[in-house]
Amino acid sequence: MKERLQKLIAAAGLASRRQAEEWIAAGRVLVNDHVAALGDKADPGSDRIQVNGRLLPRSEDKVYLLLHKPAGYVTTLRDPQGRPIVTDLIKNCAARVFPVGRLDAGTEGLLLLTNDGALAQHLAHPRHKVDKTYLVKVRGRLNEQARERLQQGVDLDDGPTLPAILSQLRFTTGNTWFELTLREGRNRQVRRMCEAVGFPVVRLKRLRIGFLELGSLAAGHYRPLTRAEVARLKDL
Repeated sequence: MKERLQKLIAAAGLASRRQAEEWIAAGRVLVNDHVAALGDKADPGSDRIQVNGRLLPRSEDKVYLLLHKPAGYVTTLRDPQGRPIVTDLIKNCAARVFPVGRLDAGTEGLLLLTNDGALAQHLAHPRHKVDKTYLVKVRGRLNEQARERLQQGVDLDDGPTLPAILSQLRFTTGNTWFELTLREGRNRQVRRMCEAVGFPVVRLKRLRIGFLELGSLAAGHYRPLTRAEVARLKDL
């Protein structure tokens, strides 16, 4: 099925629709070796689409990866500070994948990468409220009042958080470990919630997104999702 080029480019995660329109207007998009114009449509399953000299992955060539992001990597596609980016870890992958959502540089754990823009938008949309579970280590002994606030909702500068689930609580010398499950995904939300109740985060690791688990996958390694896993993600 033919669709507008800017929509196809945005769905592939290469740019926003507005940026894609600028590329088309500048003659940087080819369809079957001909320079495209604004308003042109193409079929990603049969047409050869090039963007800035690179082939746009065809619709049947979708890639879905589950990565164990190490701390120190950023989830943007470029970093002006020169820090390593998560896509540096992806080897032998012909498609250009991009992260689904973000983990800040200091956070490790489960991160999805894909070239399926529609699925990425589906998972990121607030109305779907996909559960995300984190292993959290905070400084100090987390008291009952702080636990209740984390579970009931914390007032942040961008509004109160939804209720969360706190489990697997354990204490070590000078620190507290627990798992925290959220149903929303604001910027640095876990860190800000813990800071708001007086217990700054020392370590943060995402363990699960929905039914997907990090498991024993080593840091810096990744695996492709199975067809069954992709189908379940689309139903979330």
